[in-house]
Amino acid sequence: MSEPTDDRPVVLRGGTVLTVDATHQVLAGHDVLVTGDRIAAIGVGLSVPEGTVEIDAAGGIVMPGMIDTHRHLWQTAMRGYGADWTLTQYFVWYYLEWGKIFRPQDVYAGNLLGAIEAIDAGVTTTVDWSHGLQTTEHADAAVDALQAVPGRFVLAYGNIQDAPANWTGTPEFRDFARRRFESLDSWDMLGFQLAFDVTGEPTFPERPAFEVARDLGVPVTTHAGVWGATGDDSIRVMYDNGFMTPDTVYVHSASLSADSYHRIAATGGSVSVSTESEQSAGQGYPPTWALRRHGIPVSLSMDTSVWWSGDLFSAMRATLGADRSREHMAAHVDGNTVTHSALRAEQVVDWATRGGAAALGREADLGSIEVGKKADIVLIRNEHSPVSFPLLHPHGHVAFQAQRGDVDTVLVNGRIVKRDHRLVGVDLAAARSAVEDTVAHLRSTLGEEAWQQGMNPDIPETKVLDNPYTYTTYQSTSTHSA
Repeated sequence: MSEPTDDRPVVLRGGTVLTVDATHQVLAGHDVLVTGDRIAAIGVGLSVPEGTVEIDAAGGIVMPGMIDTHRHLWQTAMRGYGADWTLTQYFVWYYLEWGKIFRPQDVYAGNLLGAIEAIDAGVTTTVDWSHGLQTTEHADAAVDALQAVPGRFVLAYGNIQDAPANWTGTPEFRDFARRRFESLDSWDMLGFQLAFDVTGEPTFPERPAFEVARDLGVPVTTHAGVWGATGDDSIRVMYDNGFMTPDTVYVHSASLSADSYHRIAATGGSVSVSTESEQSAGQGYPPTWALRRHGIPVSLSMDTSVWWSGDLFSAMRATLGADRSREHMAAHVDGNTVTHSALRAEQVVDWATRGGAAALGREADLGSIEVGKKADIVLIRNEHSPVSFPLLHPHGHVAFQAQRGDVDTVLVNGRIVKRDHRLVGVDLAAARSAVEDTVAHLRSTLGEEAWQQGMNPDIPETKVLDNPYTYTTYQSTSTHSA
C-alpha cells in the first residue's frame, strides 16, 4: 500500500474541539496544529509554518481518535454472517466446528478489511483480539495485515483451538514474539498482549500462560463475566494466584457478582464494555452501571463484525441507551421516576477515547487533544448531510447524531489517512479480493447446506459444554451447575 501522506505540518482550522482531557473542555472555533507526530498547538487563528496542509474544520467537530479495546478482526471477512446467532451458536461455529478451517491467508484477509474499516470510522487504535491464531503462520499473517494499514494496532495473541498453557509454551510462540515485537520502537504503532480466558477451574490450568505474559512483560486481556463460560470462579482464581494487575483488561464483565467487581477495582484493572454484543449475544446485561458504582475504569469495544457494526459511534449510542434503560427500569420497579440521567454523553465519548488509552497504558500520549500528545485526530464534518447542523451539544452530537459516514478526516501519528471522506494510502480493491477468496474457501469447505444452516441456525445439535473451552471439562458453579 502507498504511504498515507507526506510529512508536512497539518492544521485543522476553526472546528469545535472536544479535548476529552480531564476537564472535558469544548473549544469553539479553534485550530489544532500538528507537526511531526504530535499536537503542537491549539488556539484561535494560529500562525503555522510555511507549507502546512490546511484543513477546513468549520462547522465540524475535532476530537481524539477513538480506541477500540476488543475487536476480533480476523472474523471481519464473515461480516453479518451471524446476525441471528446466540453466543452458544457463535461458540459452536468458531470453537467447536469451523474455526479450525481458517488458513493464514483468511486471518490476513479478515484483519486487513477490519483494520481498514476501523480507520475509516475514526478508530485510530484497535486491539485485535486475535483468538484465531492456531499457528504462528496465522499470527504472522495477522501482523502482516495490521502493518499494511496506516493505523495504530495492538495484537492480542490468542488461540481458541488449544489450551493457553500449551500454545504460550511452545518454542514457535517465543520465536514469533521475538521476531515480530522485540525490535519494534516501544510498540508505538503495534503493541502486544496475550488474549485468553480463565475457566475458573481450581487447579488453575492457565497459570503457565500468565507466567509467560509476566516473563514477556505484556498485559493479559480476558473475556470475563461471560454467562455460561467465565464467571466469579475465574476472577477468584486469578486473584488468589496474584495475576490480577492494573494492566489487565477484562472484556464484558457482564455477569459477575459484587465480589468480583471489588477484586477488579482493588487491583486496578479496567473493563472493555461491548454493549451491542452483551445486549444481543447474552454475556449479561451491559455492566456500566455496576462499573461506575465500583469505580472501575471503562473502555468501549465492538467485538466482532460477524454480528455488529464496526464503529464506536454505535457503541457509544448503545451504551448510553442500555445504561439509561436499566436506570429507568430499576426506578419503575420501585414506583419511582428517573428525573436526571446519571450517565452523560460526554462520559461515553471519554470512554471511547481517553478510556481506551488508559486501558492500554497510553493515557500519557493518546486519547485526548492536548499539546504534546500524539496526533491521532478525527474530524467529524459532513457538509452534504442535514444532520450536521445545528451543532448545539457537541458531546451529544458525537454520541447520538454522528456516524461513520460523517468522518471527514483522520490523522494517525500525525499523518493523514483519510481526507474529504476518502481513505488515503489504502488499497480497498486488494482487501475485497482477499476477502472474496476467504468467503469462497469457507463456503466450499462447509458445503452449501452447512453454510446456509450456519447463517440461519436452529438450536445446534452439537453438545455445548457449560464451558466452551474444549481443553477442559470443568463446569463452573458460578455460571451453570454441572
